[in-house]
Amino acid sequence: MTEAKNAVPFVTSSPDPEVPEKAQRRKFSAEDKKRILEEVDRATGHGGIGVVLRREGIYSSTLHGWRKERDAAVHKVFSKKRGPQTQRNPLAGENEMLRRQNQRLQEELEKAHIVIDVQKKVAKLLGYPIAEVPNGEK
Repeated sequence: MTEAKNAVPFVTSSPDPEVPEKAQRRKFSAEDKKRILEEVDRATGHGGIGVVLRREGIYSSTLHGWRKERDAAVHKVFSKKRGPQTQRNPLAGENEMLRRQNQRLQEELEKAHIVIDVQKKVAKLLGYPIAEVPNGEK
């Protein structure tokens, strides 16, 4: 009779060996993530974290990602500055756009000067006359 108490119960059904065609991604709610992270933080001893990971069926990389998300959220909450928001200069966007446009045009002008110099050198090699430009103009 004592053997029956300590015996492992007989399992009549086995898990379905059929693998689904497309695996479904498991989604953990914020409460589940918080609960699992708290359990892992409380886990002590050799292999304590591994026990929690195996029971929940997650990898340590998933746990690492959740910790990063949690730390980023905490940092965001505590780094929020008090007081009124500074007003953005309304001309700053236009100013930046004009700077980029000016830079692009400067680069195009430099390329045009290089092309003109090459054309002058080719014309000189072929013996074509080149019109002289007065000093100060280019």
